[in-house]
Amino acid sequence: MSFKYSDKLMRHFHNPKNAGKIDNADGIGIVGNRSCGDVMHLYITVKNNIIVDIKFKTLGCAAAISASDLLCELAKGKTIDKAMKITKQDLVELLGGLPAPKLHCSLLAIDALHKAIEDYTIKNQLK
Repeated sequence: MSFKYSDKLMRHFHNPKNAGKIDNADGIGIVGNRSCGDVMHLYITVKNNIIVDIKFKTLGCAAAISASDLLCELAKGKTIDKAMKITKQDLVELLGGLPAPKLHCSLLAIDALHKAIEDYTIKNQLK
């Protein structure tokens, strides 16, 4: 089955600027979707409650990789609270829409961010 993706989504897929891993990340979020097999790792570095660096490693479709890359752009430079307010709908709209069967891919990116922030919060409570 093939899907029609926006030019913006395809640019993020072909040239993701935020792909990679952050060694010694302050927070790590790992999520997956059993129905499609996508797996996403999201890494954040936080200074003074602001996400100063964010990277992802995603094994998945074009929608999952593009949503991961765009989410990194949206979250970088934001406070933890503002980053938590980024929604699936924000990603879908900014990517120029997603085919209905691929909407779950944008949700994975949001879930990974929330897990990374949760991991960061837990680690800081233990310090």
